Amino acid sequence: MEQVNKVAKITLLFWLMKIVATTLGETLGDFISITLNLGYAIGIGITLLFFLIVLILQLSRNKYIPTIYWLVIIGTTTLGTEISDFIDRTLHLGYAWGSSLLICCLLLTLFLWSKKYKNLEVYPIFDRHKEIYYWIAILFSNSLGTAFGDFLSDNIGLSYLNGAMVTGLVIVVVVLLHYYTKINHILLFWVAFIFTRPFGATFGDFLTKPISKGGLELGTLQSSIVSITIMALLIFISNKNHNKTKLID
Repeated sequence: MEQVNKVAKITLLFWLMKIVATTLGETLGDFISITLNLGYAIGIGITLLFFLIVLILQLSRNKYIPTIYWLVIIGTTTLGTEISDFIDRTLHLGYAWGSSLLICCLLLTLFLWSKKYKNLEVYPIFDRHKEIYYWIAILFSNSLGTAFGDFLSDNIGLSYLNGAMVTGLVIVVVVLLHYYTKINHILLFWVAFIFTRPFGATFGDFLTKPISKGGLELGTLQSSIVSITIMALLIFISNKNHNKTKLID
């Protein structure tokens, strides 16, 4: 039986969708926990339930389906926001310690993944157990990205826009390193993947936070609706491209 890939190919569209998903994760996560005043613990419960439902759907399929895949990504970004804020603000570990804890969790996941499969290739993925490592690593990286984004703004004192510019610059540097150096492409992928999260987080905060704090004060609900609309359009394009590729194959 021919093995069929289960995850998205790493393209420019992938990175664009990842950034929009991370922005949505930040604004929607804040809408649940802060705007609705449900708190981070209940926020974790709600987003964890959504994440598990879409993850089970993803794992139960024997092929890559863009809509389900990107719903899982959104699930990791919203849950990652709640986890990071819970660690930092409810457990009072602070952003530095919270980031350190999540880095350790991510590195442990990647170590166990590498030990079992002798590589950290993220495309293509056929094996279901390897796919579970993939999603755990993505969840930790998205949680870490939220904590690091808050660290830049609250600990270092960067404005939300400047924080987005700094993390965006890191992503640009990683892209240049990918095309013009021989640095391991898997390492560069994970660096870029992690830094798209604080970029989305700080940009999401820039959209929603009060003007007095350097934001645009657009509101978490309005920002989330805009992000959902853009994400839905990109998912439509992704599905269309995927179906076109299948016809060619």
